[in-house]
Amino acid sequence: MFIQTEATPNPATLKFLPGREVMGDGSVADFPDRNAAARSPLAAALFEIDEVARVFFGSDFISVTKSDGDWRHLKPPILGAIMEHFTRELPLFESTAQEPTDEEESYSEEDAEVVGQIKELLDTRVRPAVANDGGDIIFRGYDGKTGIVSLYMRGSCAGCPSSVITLKNGIENMLRHYIPEVSAVEAV
Repeated sequence: MFIQTEATPNPATLKFLPGREVMGDGSVADFPDRNAAARSPLAAALFEIDEVARVFFGSDFISVTKSDGDWRHLKPPILGAIMEHFTRELPLFESTAQEPTDEEESYSEEDAEVVGQIKELLDTRVRPAVANDGGDIIFRGYDGKTGIVSLYMRGSCAGCPSSVITLKNGIENMLRHYIPEVSAVEAV
C-alpha cells in the first residue's frame, strides 16, 4: 500500500491520501480532540501518536493536524497507523458509535431562498476547493437583517493561518458578487 502526502495551506496540517475511499463522496468526519475520536478506530489510533491534535476524514483523504513537533518525526507513525488500519480492513467507525449530528443551522424562513443560493455556491465552488487543501467549510447560519453568513471550518481549515484570508478575500467576495444580500462572512 502506498500512501501519498500533500502539504496544505495550514503548516500544522498534512493531507494523507491512502489511494482508496475513506469516507466517500460528500461525507466528512471531524475529530477535534481525542474524546471525539473514540467512535473511530483509525482516529483513535492516530490520536495515540504524540503531538496529533486533530484528525479529519474526507472522501479520499485523511488530514492530520499536529500541535507541535517536526513532520519528519511524525509522518512515519502516522503513515504506519493508516497503513495498518487499511491493510487489516478495520472499520472506519465502531458499529455502535453514533455519528454526532451537526449543530442546527440558523436562519429565518423568509431567508430560505438566499440560504439555498449560499449553500449551492458553497457546495459547488467552495467545498471542493477546500477539500483539496484537506479541510471543509460548513454553512451554520445567515442573518437576513445584517447580511452576515456564518461558516464553520473543519479539518486543515480550522486554525489555519490563511483561513481569515480565504474567508474574506475568497468566500466573502464570491458570495457578495453572486448574492447581493450577503454583506460579510464570519467563522464560528
